Amino acid sequence: MHYPNEWTQKEFLQNKKVLEKKGVQVVLIDTILSPIDKAQTQTYNPHELQKLPDGSVFVFYCDSGKASLERLQEYKTKFPRHHCISLKGGRGYWRKNMTPPEEI
Repeated sequence: MHYPNEWTQKEFLQNKKVLEKKGVQVVLIDTILSPIDKAQTQTYNPHELQKLPDGSVFVFYCDSGKASLERLQEYKTKFPRHHCISLKGGRGYWRKNMTPPEEI
């Protein structure tokens, strides 16, 4: 699978479902200490993230998506065995009632 620099919430939900069926862990990472309602997030902690399986997908978010996108290269350097993506629009554009489509 090709991993772009950004995923929208819809792309995140769709890809998470597909990838997890294939055994790939997809983690939504909170870089601002502000969890998203109705979403399973993990606080940014490099030491703990390094322990996740190789090939895991890390989707970083901030309030607007700008800071996480600007820092994406830093994340990619810090986690070379994982795929790093920024959540487009960040926490501000997250729709808590959006669900992944049943058929992909």
